[in-house]
Amino acid sequence: MAQQGGKPQASIAIQVLPRTASGEEVLRIVDKVIAYIKGTGLNNFVGPFETTVEGDFDTLMDIAKECQLICIREGAESVSAYIKTAYNPKAGIWSIEEKTAKFHA
Repeated sequence: MAQQGGKPQASIAIQVLPRTASGEEVLRIVDKVIAYIKGTGLNNFVGPFETTVEGDFDTLMDIAKECQLICIREGAESVSAYIKTAYNPKAGIWSIEEKTAKFHA
């Protein structure tokens, strides 16, 4: 169940912190993670500390896992991920736009 009444079922905000030898390498890896998220086709918002994605709960959990695996495949020795979730399978949740539009007008 992806949406109820036009609202997304769930959202995650994810921040990955790949551990590598160089700061520029961290940015390269984070850029790969963001490109993956954008490639999912789900509604998303890239912020300075985290990226928010909306969709169905199971898909979002798979995305959170894949973001961490991308970091490792791209050469990080380890990765810390900070993930916030909102989930309401019956009524849906407020969308990114509902939460932020008034600040971007």
